[in-house]
Amino acid sequence: MDRRTQLAQALRSGTWLDAGRVRVYAAMVLVAYAPMMLKVYREATGTVGSDFLAFWGAGRLQLSGPAARVYDLVAEHGAQAASGTGQMVAYVNPPPYLFLTAPLGLMPYATAWLVWALMGWAIWFLVARRILPNGGAAGALAILAFPDAYLSASHAQNGFVTGALLIAAVLTLRRSQMLSGALFGLLVIKPHLALLVPFWLAAGRKWTAIAAAAASAALLCIASLLVFGIDTWRAYPQSFAVSQTLMAQTGGEFFLRMCTPYALLHVLFGATAAMIGQGLITLITGALACLYWRRAPSDEAAGAMLLAATALASPYLFSYDLPFLAMPVFFLVGMGRDAGWRPWEKMALVAVWAAPLATRAAALPLGLNLMPLPAFVLLWLVWSTWAPQKASAPQE
Repeated sequence: MDRRTQLAQALRSGTWLDAGRVRVYAAMVLVAYAPMMLKVYREATGTVGSDFLAFWGAGRLQLSGPAARVYDLVAEHGAQAASGTGQMVAYVNPPPYLFLTAPLGLMPYATAWLVWALMGWAIWFLVARRILPNGGAAGALAILAFPDAYLSASHAQNGFVTGALLIAAVLTLRRSQMLSGALFGLLVIKPHLALLVPFWLAAGRKWTAIAAAAASAALLCIASLLVFGIDTWRAYPQSFAVSQTLMAQTGGEFFLRMCTPYALLHVLFGATAAMIGQGLITLITGALACLYWRRAPSDEAAGAMLLAATALASPYLFSYDLPFLAMPVFFLVGMGRDAGWRPWEKMALVAVWAAPLATRAAALPLGLNLMPLPAFVLLWLVWSTWAPQKASAPQE
């Protein structure tokens, strides 16, 4: 047998990628993140700035006056000037999100950045670790080193918050529809991440979860109305103009930083084709997520399908929004360990695991963000768990 055949067989079976090697490789990745995080922290607190400016500036404005000013670009610019970066990022999140930003204004910008990024990573990990409860040190390290976790931390963005909510909502569905629905409802802070959730819950006949989600979202909105005032809700539509301006661009880096089919199609074929293509993809992926209930081996499997589909169904996502993909990735790892690995599955999951960071790094040099391609692979891997697994001994 020649070396090329041996290599192909090794990649096909993946038996060499055992728990020991996963521990070592994941630890190496975590070590590599340290200087990378130091670099982005220096840039974020230097003259480059960070998306986090929007959250920190909103927190400062909440402490110094009416919360409605968070949507006033002039007021935002004045508040963010205290960061010393010379940069400004518009705040566009809905009023309920202000419950998260308020404490940030109590800290200096550089301190708040670190607290938000590192605490978010830790909280997300504590939730995501439950996807693979019997994964041991290898599973824990692989989850902790999930590249999109690094991306969310390095941008000091809110992907940890939304990712933890989505994963926790899926993992608790079997035990408590009330709790699961309440967690889904909290995604009113970033509703486009819950685009498929109502249809998916209805397809699974999770009526209690639907009611709990509606009640949770309504109560959070009412609470924000009472705490931050009706003027904040009246001012919120002002932020739509910022988003419209960004989406109306015909060039530049904006669509290369987005990781959706819409963005990829927009770069290749223009806005009209992108809108039509994304609409079709949203309908197809949503239908697949709903249909999967018929043969899903568990609620967690159905949830993995939902989150795999979400990465393709929403037209407006960035790489830092994808920590929720840990759910389908590590659900499949658990399936492989328990039921046996399919040919090439380990290598496919390694590629999907690394894809958020790899595609983000390659987007600007290539002029294309190819993240939709591994997202389609992940969707297929979960969907194909419909097929009966061949009997085989569980592998590490």
